[in-house]
Amino acid sequence: MNDVLVMILAGGKGTRLRPLTLDRAKPAVPFGGRYRIIDFVLSNFVNSGFYKIKVLTQYKSDSLNNHLSRGWQLAQFLGHYVDPVPAQQRRGPHWFAGSADAIYQNLNLIYDEDPSDIAVFGADHIYMMDVRQMVRFHRDNQADLTIATIPVPLEQGFQFGIIEVDDSGQIVGFEEKPENPRPMPNNPDYCLASMGNYIFDTGVLVDELLRDAEEIESDHDFGKNIISPMVLDTSQVCYAYDFSDNQIPGRDDGNFNYWRDVGTVDAYWEASMDLVSVNPEFDLYNHRWPIRSHYQHFPPAKFVHDDPTTNRIGTAINSIVAEGCIVSGGTIRNSILFPAVRVNSFSSIEDSVLFEGVEVGRRALIRRAIVEKDVEIPPDTVIGFDPDEDAERFPITDNGVAIIPKRFHFE
Repeated sequence: MNDVLVMILAGGKGTRLRPLTLDRAKPAVPFGGRYRIIDFVLSNFVNSGFYKIKVLTQYKSDSLNNHLSRGWQLAQFLGHYVDPVPAQQRRGPHWFAGSADAIYQNLNLIYDEDPSDIAVFGADHIYMMDVRQMVRFHRDNQADLTIATIPVPLEQGFQFGIIEVDDSGQIVGFEEKPENPRPMPNNPDYCLASMGNYIFDTGVLVDELLRDAEEIESDHDFGKNIISPMVLDTSQVCYAYDFSDNQIPGRDDGNFNYWRDVGTVDAYWEASMDLVSVNPEFDLYNHRWPIRSHYQHFPPAKFVHDDPTTNRIGTAINSIVAEGCIVSGGTIRNSILFPAVRVNSFSSIEDSVLFEGVEVGRRALIRRAIVEKDVEIPPDTVIGFDPDEDAERFPITDNGVAIIPKRFHFE
C-alpha cells in the first residue's frame, strides 16, 4: 500500500459538539479514557500498513497539532509520516471553503507524492477498519471512486450522504443529506449512508477538484460537488464498499460494523457508554488491532480504602479508569475516567465521563454527566438528579446529559 496517499480531513469546527469543542478541534476531543477521536482513523491506517498520512487542519488546531507531534511520530528513515498540514492559503487569500477545497488547496501534496490512489477519510468517527480490504475492492473493480457505506435507520438518513446501488454494488444514485432519504430495497427501515471515507483514482480526483474550483457557485463540498457529479457522469466508475464485509484481526464476536458519528454531545456520550459494559459494543481490548495514541507518564490507577462499616470503599464497576487516577473511597459505575482524576470518599460517579485532571470532592453525587478537563467539583455537589437545577448551572443536552465546561467554578 506504499503507493496510496492518505489525506485526513481534520479541519471542521465541530459546532454541534460544543462545549467540548470550544477550545479544541473536534478530532482532538478526548474519547475512551486515554485517546483523541482522531486516533481511531489514524490507528486504522497504521494497522492496515499505510504510512504516508497527511492531516489537514484548520480551526483551533493547537491541541490537535500537539497531540500529533507527540504521539504520532513514524519512521521517517523509511519515508513514513503523519504530517499535520495547516491551512496555508496556497490558492489565494482565503481559508478552506469546504472539504473539497481543503484537498484542492493542497494539490501540491498530491503532485509531490504522485500516488496511484488517494484515501480521503474523515477524522471524527469511532470505528475499526482494515483499509487494505477497501483498497483491494477499489482496485479489483477498477473504480474511479469507492465509498465506504453502512446502513443507518431511515429517520437518521437526513444527516448523511445517501447512496443507491445496483446489484453489482455500483453506485447509481447519491443525495447529500436529503430530507426524505430513499430506503434500501431489501430493508425499508434503513437507508445506505456514506461513511465519509473515500478511495479515489488520483488522476480522477485531481480533475474533479480542478473542475470544482472553477465553479463560482460551488460549496466545494465533497458530497455535493464532487461525489454527486461523479455519480451522474456515466463515464465514471463509482462503487460502494460494504463496511460490514470488513474483517478485523482478533475479533470473533461477529460485530464488525460498529461505526459512530460522534457529531453531537449526546452521540458522544452514547458512544462512550458503549465501551464500559461486560461485553462492550465497541471493544478497545483487541491486542491485534490496537488503538494508538500519545501516552503520558502517569503512575498506575489506585483504589484505596475498604471500610464496609462506613461504606468508604474505593471501587469501579463496569468502568474504564485510566492511569494516574485515584479512587479514594468513592464508587464508580458505568463511567470513564481519563488520566489523573481523583474521586474522594463517599462520592458516587454513575454513567458519566470525567476528563483529565478532574477532582471530585467528598460526598458528591454525579450521574449522566460529562465533566471537562481540570474541573474541581466541591464536596456535597449533586449533578444529574434535578434537571431544573442542573439547567440553571450547566449546558444540558436533548437527552438530559449535563456538561460541566472547562474552568467552570462552582459557587
